[in-house]
Amino acid sequence: MRIDRCKGTQDLTPAEMKKFRFIEGIFRDCCVKWGYEEVRTPTLEYLHLFTSTGTLTPGRLGKVYSFLDWDGWSGERVVMRPDGTIPIARLYINTEELVTAKLFYVTNVFVFEETGKESREKWQCGVELIGSGSIIADIELISMALEVLRKAGIKNVRLRLSHAGLIRALLEKFGLSDEEQVKAFDDILDGDEKILARMKAEKPELSRILTPLLDMKGQSSGFLKNVKALFNHDFPELEQSLDNFVRVVEMIEEMSINYRIDIASGRGFEYYTGIIYQLIASGQHIGGGGRYDALIPLMGGNDVPASGFALYLDRLMEIVKVEPATGPDSMKVLVKAEPAQMKDAFKLVSSLHDAGYIAEIHTSDKEPEEGNWIIEVRREEPFFVVRETASQVISEVPTTNEILKILASNV
Repeated sequence: MRIDRCKGTQDLTPAEMKKFRFIEGIFRDCCVKWGYEEVRTPTLEYLHLFTSTGTLTPGRLGKVYSFLDWDGWSGERVVMRPDGTIPIARLYINTEELVTAKLFYVTNVFVFEETGKESREKWQCGVELIGSGSIIADIELISMALEVLRKAGIKNVRLRLSHAGLIRALLEKFGLSDEEQVKAFDDILDGDEKILARMKAEKPELSRILTPLLDMKGQSSGFLKNVKALFNHDFPELEQSLDNFVRVVEMIEEMSINYRIDIASGRGFEYYTGIIYQLIASGQHIGGGGRYDALIPLMGGNDVPASGFALYLDRLMEIVKVEPATGPDSMKVLVKAEPAQMKDAFKLVSSLHDAGYIAEIHTSDKEPEEGNWIIEVRREEPFFVVRETASQVISEVPTTNEILKILASNV
């Protein structure tokens, strides 16, 4: 018999949870050491929080879980969060004592994919640095993301850089709204000839800039300076964004971080305003982020700059390899006892836990098939019979301390 899960959801088996906790643990450790603090937001948020910021355009509303909160306090339409950043921005706005906030979170988001085949529930490790407009903040976040991936053993990570300011400056010249800009850019990258033809017909003087800018790829700040010289005369609106892009890339170069400039990697830039980056490994997008200085004021907060990134836990779990544990926590101990000795058995298990060992009471009527060690608790001396399952070596000892000595000598 098989009981189906809800469509698009997933179970995580014990083996998968080991990978999940492994990545999560490395992520949390890195965040704390960089001075970030953990937060958590509700699964449910008001829908208008996402529609008002442009994250959920009318065309994307059918790709999220939303419903009326009939019996709730408000009767408003709510949504299962499709994004991790906007709830953090709301939390920041509502927390008056925060000025500069360095926050991180591990959360699930819910969104339908175009294919309909992928999971609708996805897990993210996210970081937000709110209150700093410095380029140093952007470099810190990129460095953090790469540090987490390195410590998780993810190799050959590729960093792709784009800039939302360049994309917006260009598409604004075509008279497109913020919502239209996002759709037009994604459609162009998908090879939509109709939208390209329409834009070129409406603004022929801009069409010769559109294609080379979107095809722009390079690997140096000098490349960007050449681009600036090429477009500066005909398109001065690009100057500010190009200057910012150059400064970010120069600092990335100083940090000896490998990267590639690829304007087309800025797909789905919704609320981003500056640098955008994507992280790729094993042929998959495993993370990304960027600067979103306009988001918090757009949501009704003060004019506060912000930047952040997310790592996609589900995809990292497909790549990461978890090494077998070593030390006491790599050993599993099964304790057997008759009902009359159960008090002593639980006391022994507690002592083993305190010493760092995985230990449990054997509850089956059958002989145990798992465990590195099997300890039988007896009524009379010697009170404990210790058996190593691999070698079948048996030791009879009178005290818990003697058991710990035997286990310690085999770690």
